[in-house]
Amino acid sequence: MYDAFLLLSFGGPEHPDEVLPFLHNVTRGRGVPPERLAEVAEHYLRFGGVSPINEQCRELVAAIRADFAANALDLPVYWGNRNWRPMLADTLAQMRDHGIERAVALATSAYGSYSSCRQYLQDISSARAAVGPRAPLVDKLRHFHDHPGFVEPFADAVTAALSTLDATQHETTRLVFTAHSIPVAMAETAGPTGGRYEAQLRETGRLVAERGAPGLAWDLVWQSRSGAPHVPWLEPDVNDHLETLAKEGVTQVVVSPIGFVSDHLEVLWDLDEEAAATARRLGLGFARAGTPGADPRFVAMVRDLVLERMAPGGRERTALGRLEHWDVCASNCCPPPVRSNREGTR
Repeated sequence: MYDAFLLLSFGGPEHPDEVLPFLHNVTRGRGVPPERLAEVAEHYLRFGGVSPINEQCRELVAAIRADFAANALDLPVYWGNRNWRPMLADTLAQMRDHGIERAVALATSAYGSYSSCRQYLQDISSARAAVGPRAPLVDKLRHFHDHPGFVEPFADAVTAALSTLDATQHETTRLVFTAHSIPVAMAETAGPTGGRYEAQLRETGRLVAERGAPGLAWDLVWQSRSGAPHVPWLEPDVNDHLETLAKEGVTQVVVSPIGFVSDHLEVLWDLDEEAAATARRLGLGFARAGTPGADPRFVAMVRDLVLERMAPGGRERTALGRLEHWDVCASNCCPPPVRSNREGTR
């Protein structure tokens, strides 16, 4: 049924000169003010103008290739990005030249919403149109928010982070899960996936907390908001939430970015820089839990999802959660939001 595997990701700059061109790709058509782009560019330049996401994708691609080979899954592995090299259209052109006709793809987002799911389907369609009539067909794999290979690395990371804090303050310690904020209109879209993004994240949070910090109180909050102030986005922001927790008598926090599959720049800046600084100012103990990255369990999950899709007549879904699920998104899932002409950058 398939003759290749494709990893789909967001992309990121790898040199200071690439930062602004990359951000222009991300925000094209959204009317983002130049001052907002300059502000976000500074975040990248603080890290030498290099986002770690591309190197993390290279590590994941190498791990997937090794796992496929070790388990006799004979699929070549390709990688293409939404916003920076290797661009998806270039990757599909390469696949076409290699004789690939149909690929199965994993997007580096576990959840359902326009930006984390539907937009990747649109990216595939646009890239295929750019490549032309012989462009490979590409089928996107399902959401994986409750797959053990996604949940268990987070749970172990939470346990490890918790062990670095003062055990005598366990009663006043809180587990804080974070994910990328999105416009409320996007989160509450009508149709079969209405409210799916937050519901899936809450289920992931529950599954991770039960395994990584049983009995510890936890919250789901948001980070990386970037839209215009008049556009409602999911709240509270993680920094505002830390303020609230400190007033409630919480003395320590473990922050786990369950909305992300790797420690890319939004995790490093929004949590390791800004949230950690907020915690220091408030006198809160702070530990940030890691993400799956190229954890062998996450890599094995990729293979499991591919085999699940390839099985004749389908097979039982590997899942820990209880939410309704589907293998292929309906045509009306996760419609795009109505954007203002001052919508910000993701």
